This record gives sequence, structure tokens and C-alpha cells, in this order.
Amino acid sequence: MSGFTVHTLLKTPTVTVRDVYCPGGCKHRGPEECAAATHLVFPYRGVYVRHLGEQASVAEASQVLFFNAGEGYRVSHPIDGGDASLSLSIAEPMLREMAPKALLRDGEALAFRQPRLRIDPRAQSLAMLLRHSLRQGIAEPLEAESLALTLAQRALGPRTAHAAGASAGQQRLVERTKLVLVSDLSRRWTLAEIAAEVGVSPVYLTQVFQRVEGLPLYRYQLRLRLARALDLLGEYEDLSALGQDLGFSSHSHFSAAFQQTYGRSPSEFRQSALYR
Repeated sequence: MSGFTVHTLLKTPTVTVRDVYCPGGCKHRGPEECAAATHLVFPYRGVYVRHLGEQASVAEASQVLFFNAGEGYRVSHPIDGGDASLSLSIAEPMLREMAPKALLRDGEALAFRQPRLRIDPRAQSLAMLLRHSLRQGIAEPLEAESLALTLAQRALGPRTAHAAGASAGQQRLVERTKLVLVSDLSRRWTLAEIAAEVGVSPVYLTQVFQRVEGLPLYRYQLRLRLARALDLLGEYEDLSALGQDLGFSSHSHFSAAFQQTYGRSPSEFRQSALYR
């Protein structure tokens, strides 16, 4: 990857997110490159063309490109200015579970049939939300992993879980998951850790939790933390310490989440609730 600037924004057993910048400069096909692992790439700035044999794919912000492991390709930059993309690598068992079979090639190796798919504005916004929140350091691992999997599911097609209800077994799974989260509110859980605790795959867990509770797993955890903050506001003179003790990355993150959920800042809420 000579000439590339790569920033790893997130690396967990489930998901790796990288911000990749290429200065471009060569209008013709460059030397052959090869991806080490199958991954999804979301261009967000500039444009480039990826050449797979005689097939050329224009990489721009309305596309997701599939890079298959071991598959050689070349890149050209018909427009000056370079390019930047968000690269999303998902653990292979989970990517197999998530991707519709029609998109995958037959055989043991995980590979996509198509070089790219068009994404909708919602997927574009998810990609940028993921990137900005990670670069600013305000997304915890669980939230970032959830956003990354949601982005991948959105880009790969219709969600697999559409049922309005849920089975008794799924409801029990969600209840067990809640117990895991409540057991340590300040812990920055990863999806892999929670899934291991309840004995299912991370992809299945996020889908079932959304179906049963009607909101993502990370948001449920956030609400648990904020509910605990309501209980503890009177015991903390320093609200920054409260946010830190509840696992928030910073006071600004805590305050913004609180404001968004309850319509007022922690200090305003404390003033109205405790010092009227």
C-alpha cells in the first residue's frame, strides 16, 4: 500500500475500521495490488477507478466496493486530488452470516460476486457518523461496532430481521443480554464480549436485540448509563467524575448524550430536581 495513509480507527475481534487516504497522481493504471482479506470500502472523498481484469468500477461516495481476498486489481485516478475511503473489515463468520447468499460466490472462500453496489443516503450518513465519531473519540467500542454492522447490513441489502414479534427464546436472550450490561455499566463492552457471555454470534445478537427492544444494543446501554446518572446526580459535586465513573469518554460526551435524551444538561437537571 505504498503512498497510502492509513489510520486504524477501531480494531476489535468483530470489526476493524480504517480511514484510508491516497494522494492519487497517476491517471493510468498503477501496479497490481491484492487485498489480504475480504472487506468493504466506502469512498467518501475524491474518486478513483478500480480495474478487475477488463472490468472497471468507479469508486465514489454513492458506492460500496467489495475487495475480495487474494484478488488482484489495479487503480487509476482520472481526476486529480486523491481519494479517501472508510474501510470496513468484519470477522469472516459474521460477514458470511450477514451477506445475502446471492451476493456471494460459490465455494469455500468468502468472496463477493459483484465489484460494487450502490448505497442509499442513509448508508452514506452512517459511514460518516461512524468515521467522525471515531476520529473525535466520542464513540465507545460497542457503539462503533454496532454502527459498523448496521452500515454493512444497510449496504448489503434488506435487513434479515423484519418480524414484528419475537419468540420466547429470543426474548430470553435479550433479557440475558440486559443482565450482562447491567452487571458493569462503566465497562466498555465489545460486541464479541457480550455475545460470548450469552452464547450467540454478534450479528444475531444485534438483530434480535433490535427486534425485541426496538433500539440498538449500544443505545440501550447508553440509556442504562443515563438512568444511573439520574440516580447519582445528587451524590456528585463534579459531574465530570460522574460521567467518567459511568464509562463515558469525556464530560462533553456525557453531557451531550444526557441533553439529547432528557432535553436538558446534567447540571440543569440536577438544579431542577435537587435544588428547587
